[in-house]
Amino acid sequence: MTHVHVLSYDETTGVARREYDAAMRRAGRIWNIVSIQSQLPEVMRDSMKIYHSIMFGPSPLTRTQREMLAVVTSQANDCHY
Repeated sequence: MTHVHVLSYDETTGVARREYDAAMRRAGRIWNIVSIQSQLPEVMRDSMKIYHSIMFGPSPLTRTQREMLAVVTSQANDCHY
């Protein structure tokens, strides 16, 4: 199985540290979906921008409907959400 080295909080600086700090403010922890991108901090930052646009930006869907779609998609993909 392939192994990806995920940077711990103490190993991060710059963009990665800012994204980890933002994750801690949002959720009180750093979820795997964020930390798996730690080797490419700019990708992590841009991924979070896309997430925020999808979940919080203008949409005909309510916030609850968006969360419901995320949960159903995660379940269909056998992912923990």
